[in-house]
Amino acid sequence: MILPGGPMRVFVATKPVDFRKGIDGLAALAQQELRLDPFSGVALVFRAKRADRVKILVWDGSGMVLIAKRLEQGKFAWPPVSGGVMRLSSAQFAALFEGLDWRRVHARRTPRPTIAG
Repeated sequence: MILPGGPMRVFVATKPVDFRKGIDGLAALAQQELRLDPFSGVALVFRAKRADRVKILVWDGSGMVLIAKRLEQGKFAWPPVSGGVMRLSSAQFAALFEGLDWRRVHARRTPRPTIAG
């Protein structure tokens, strides 16, 4: 994947956006409608009306990065269309980006050990 590795906060805009928008338009939409700071290092995922397209906006510390992907076959598994935003884990986001059904990915949370054994 093109994005930085490791844990990352990922937010998906559940309502389709105008895919003619570029970096500035999507950053403004994130601030004004989603109430998210696009310069905080989060990954902001936007969908088109056509379910085979995705745009991802990420601030990498030195500039804004816009990633666009179109699946050649099939469609992305999107959450139901509604206003607002939803959060995905890094693993769920990786599945979404690959065109897999992210709803089947569940993180295993292991409690932190209290004593080294």
